[in-house]
Amino acid sequence: MSGDNAAREKVKNPKYAMVIDTRRCIGCHACVTACQNQNELSAGEFFNRIEEHSYGEFPNFNRRMIPVQCQHCDDAPCVSVCPVGASVKGEDGIVVIDRLKCIGCKYCILACPYGARSVNEETGCVHKCDFCRDFVLKGEKPACQTTCPMSVRWLGNLNDPNDKIHALIASGRPITLLPKHDTRPSVYYLW
Repeated sequence: MSGDNAAREKVKNPKYAMVIDTRRCIGCHACVTACQNQNELSAGEFFNRIEEHSYGEFPNFNRRMIPVQCQHCDDAPCVSVCPVGASVKGEDGIVVIDRLKCIGCKYCILACPYGARSVNEETGCVHKCDFCRDFVLKGEKPACQTTCPMSVRWLGNLNDPNDKIHALIASGRPITLLPKHDTRPSVYYLW
């Protein structure tokens, strides 16, 4: 396969990841509300949340808002503990839950170091962020990204060398949350 054909094949077979620029987040919660509306979540239920982190000491004290959601890990503990195979890491990099298979045992909730899963009280099944997969497969962006007034989030295709996500990752010091868990998350934070 020639280099051009290999590049086209990678673009055809995306691996999605998200960059979150914490330097831009103002903690407005527009992403949280958009996600709740898009996924028809109850007022107290969240697929993503904003954590406030303080660091430094006076007079060099600062505060940073950290949006946290499912990290769509390459080595997802939620997938490995599911006794019925309801949690699956797709070839596109998105971790999804097959609601027809989920038995509501909550093992995946306990296994997730990011606290990114919850139980749908109506169905008893676990659910979580899926990067608005239905939108993404149609070439659209996730609700959290399109609603953010500060352009904090960017979903992109790691397999496309021309995708803006590569420039964003190169523009800062990308970190991942909780590196000690070695889950290899697909959400990168610019700090």
